[in-house]
Amino acid sequence: MCHNKEGISRRRFLQTGSVLAGVTLTGNALWDRLAWCAQTSGSAMLSEFGYGDVTIASDLPEQQLINTIDVLMALSDDSLLKPLRQMSGQAAPGEDLGGWYHYNPNYDYRKEFDDGFAPACTFGQWVSALARSYAVTGDQAVRQRVMRLNQLYARTITADFYINNRFPAYCYDKLLLGLIDSHTYVKDPQALAILEQTTNTALPHLPGHAIEHGVPWRTEKDKNDVSWTWDESYTISENLLLASQRGAGERYYKLGLQYLDDKDWFDPLSRNEHVLNDRHAYSYVNSLCSAMMAYMVAGSEKHLRAARNAFAMLQNQSYATGGWGPDETLRAPESNDLYASLENTHHSFETPCGSYAHFKLTRYLLRVTRDSRYGDSMERVMYNTVLGAKPLQENGENFYYSDYNYNAKRVYKQFRWACCSGTLPQVATDYRINMYFRAPRAVYVNLYLPSTLRWMENDTALSLTQESNYPFEDHVTFTVTSSKPVDLTLNFRIPAWAEEATVSVNGIRQKELGTPGQFAAVHREWKSGDRIELNLPLTMRLEAIDKRHTDTVALLRGPLVLMAVKNEQESPVPRITRQQLLTAARISERQWQVDTVSGKVTMQPFISMGDLPYTTYVKLV
Repeated sequence: MCHNKEGISRRRFLQTGSVLAGVTLTGNALWDRLAWCAQTSGSAMLSEFGYGDVTIASDLPEQQLINTIDVLMALSDDSLLKPLRQMSGQAAPGEDLGGWYHYNPNYDYRKEFDDGFAPACTFGQWVSALARSYAVTGDQAVRQRVMRLNQLYARTITADFYINNRFPAYCYDKLLLGLIDSHTYVKDPQALAILEQTTNTALPHLPGHAIEHGVPWRTEKDKNDVSWTWDESYTISENLLLASQRGAGERYYKLGLQYLDDKDWFDPLSRNEHVLNDRHAYSYVNSLCSAMMAYMVAGSEKHLRAARNAFAMLQNQSYATGGWGPDETLRAPESNDLYASLENTHHSFETPCGSYAHFKLTRYLLRVTRDSRYGDSMERVMYNTVLGAKPLQENGENFYYSDYNYNAKRVYKQFRWACCSGTLPQVATDYRINMYFRAPRAVYVNLYLPSTLRWMENDTALSLTQESNYPFEDHVTFTVTSSKPVDLTLNFRIPAWAEEATVSVNGIRQKELGTPGQFAAVHREWKSGDRIELNLPLTMRLEAIDKRHTDTVALLRGPLVLMAVKNEQESPVPRITRQQLLTAARISERQWQVDTVSGKVTMQPFISMGDLPYTTYVKLV
């Protein structure tokens, strides 16, 4: 519990607003108090390293970053600004990108879902991704592009953009994030001023508080077209509160608290009441990041409870891959919906958007709780969903859904420049900030990917280099480089499935370490050349789709789901015995084979599936 200088608890402070000990605080006095309390509460949380502190030496995440940034950099300024200019009644030269990004004033979702569904919705996300990529690479061309786009965007800011927009809160949220990332990573000196102009213009056209998905609030438009009720005002608190932490000021703190979706969402979740049923999957999971930010910035324990409870509920309706939300819908507890989805939909998991929300949420939860199970969940989603996404195309084709149907294939969504074309570039930059975390004189290793972390510990320059062929091999090696001996604790996530894991330092096994589901803490004086070796046994195991259908299972090896390759997409679902699955024979680095009475079945992970037909789940006989 944080206490302010007068000894009044944070909880009472949040309950009473800006009145402390009978004195109303405003302006700088209130903000000083808020900042003091936030700083105090944050001291126990793990911190993120910077984007540039981590160098990744693994092909899949690196290629995803290169591909997405190359696509964004190749788009012309005029094309990116075109719908913003059109919706504000300005001249709009240049090529129209089409798809969701296109502005069509006569758009009707009942007739056409592609051509103009969400004009300019990804502009702020693309600016955000470019700003983060600059923090990774230091590419000056990217920095100049971000600053130029911000200046061009500033000239388009009018009320008409929000009046003509079915997603005003959604678009404001993304523009807000692009600008605070520009301020933070690119050091754009105009970013906060442009943000103020954006906020001043947007606020009169936002609902003033969180409105639930599907609830009308602009009567003249909502009554004629239900798609105007799909805006996401209930997600924007995260970035408002984040903006307050990055120098945008007290106003954004107040707005962040104002837009928390408490009555219908966070309050019941804090009481562990299951209210997930029938809610839009990605946006409501994304809104849990607002709950976490309410705890991390404002110290609201209620919102931390809400996020933890909701995440546990989400895991109970997740596929073996870690994905969730078939047909973009969360489900009732103990329902058959997940099982039924294996036959009735190919839209199993909204992959780039869902993984972006999932990564943020698990990152926040891990930083606050230091519970390694959140890292396990992040790892599972990373390896089994978004790392296997098909690359973003220059014409706007984007990978949208992972398919867990019995008759599955990896395909592009038919709609161009959809929301997932905005989140995939952000995901590609964020692998770096998901991998390692820090505390005073301590580092936490969360994800196992070949990489190097470089940082300063007081006056000591350190690096930690990770080498492995994980998750295909169970051995991970770390090498320390240090400018001088340093007393430090290195913490390594031991996945909950890693029975009989071992940790060795300079060839000596640390017998007390390696408990599954915990971080293994190695405290010592580290010197250059010290080596840590993890052995994480990648044994086979089965996971049923739910508690009632225990004969429908996925095969896992470590964090990887091994999916059954089919001869044809409509071929029968393989029927295999439990013993046959668990004794699958490895035939190459990324392929296993199961002998069945009807022939051999090849099993391989999603990241290696290519265009082959497959099924994630098989039937036991």
